[in-house]
Amino acid sequence: MRLIFAGTPEFAAQALAALIQAGHDIALVLTQPDRPAGRGMKLKPSPVKVLALEHGLRVEQPLSLKHADAQAMLQQVEAELMVVAAYGLLLPQAVLDIPARGCLNIHASLLPRWRGAAPIQRALLAGDAETGITIMQMDAGLDTGAIRSLHRLPIAADDTAASLHDKLAQLGAEAIVAALATLDQLPTIAQPSDGVTYAHKLEKAEAEIDWQQHAACVVRRILAYHPVPGAFSQWQGQGLKVWRASIVDHDTPATAQTPAGTVYQLTPEGAVVQCGQGQVRLDELQLAGGKRLSGREFFAGRTQWVGTTLGSTTA
Repeated sequence: MRLIFAGTPEFAAQALAALIQAGHDIALVLTQPDRPAGRGMKLKPSPVKVLALEHGLRVEQPLSLKHADAQAMLQQVEAELMVVAAYGLLLPQAVLDIPARGCLNIHASLLPRWRGAAPIQRALLAGDAETGITIMQMDAGLDTGAIRSLHRLPIAADDTAASLHDKLAQLGAEAIVAALATLDQLPTIAQPSDGVTYAHKLEKAEAEIDWQQHAACVVRRILAYHPVPGAFSQWQGQGLKVWRASIVDHDTPATAQTPAGTVYQLTPEGAVVQCGQGQVRLDELQLAGGKRLSGREFFAGRTQWVGTTLGSTTA
């Protein structure tokens, strides 16, 4: 099938690779403009651009698709269908109407749950038992188009945003290839009005750990923000990133003697911290300016942490 592909990050690059492998004619690849990255802030191409150029595909990086010249470029391609995956630009109705068979989106949730920018992280924060991939027929709304196929994926207890991203990227690549192979047989089902939730864009401030929460909520936050932006707290005025943690107690409440955030005790595996209810063990962490270490390595010889309090107000 003659396609336009629109996508930017690694999640999208895996889908593009699968479509190339499946033998589709990728007539045009759209991706975000190169962005400054790294210490030198040199312009860096997106993973989709890198892959497309490796395969000799035509790449365009418009700032917007609202202008007539960009839309004329898409019309000239005469594509049968456009595949969109984490592109980063809104597609106006005029663009959605250009391909003969419209535009299919690879969305990393089971719509209508988690429409929007950060479905992987929001599913983890909410403690969802499963997520998945929706192949959606795009319309002008925010992830409101008709469902063409759903592909479910259980969320493992130790899944981070990184590990779940990788699983969903692979599933999305498989799902879009399967969808194009059976497109004429796929149903077109309007999304139900019940169960709609929105996966709002991540803000760095959200990643600060609130030790007043239940231990399960604290661990979910750490998993959801791993690796970016990384869940964080403070210890005696120093920044502290927490990369991994596990629940060791579900029930013990914080008290006046042991308030939330207190480093309760050291164990061979790491430090146990009191939450609003329950306790967590810090299994992997990093003090500002230091190395990322296992809890065992980090707390070796750091007995002075016992009895201190993590958070913006430290004891």
